[in-house]
Amino acid sequence: MAKPDNRADNEVHLQQHIDHTFENLREAEDYLDEHADEISSDEKQSIEEKNDRRKESIKSFIAEKRDESQQ
Repeated sequence: MAKPDNRADNEVHLQQHIDHTFENLREAEDYLDEHADEISSDEKQSIEEKNDRRKESIKSFIAEKRDESQQ
């Protein structure tokens, strides 16, 4: 038997994802600020690319949360 689709707490879960992703983004930026002169350009580029993906994820989570709140 399939589990019923319970979306009651989707907004809460999405907000948790937003908060967690934003925290990771901030930590990576802080790391770059503190260690930019100590890390390789490849590592710096990798972190910056990952942060770009995090920013896109945050935008998507916010859009999805907005959609959930209108249902």
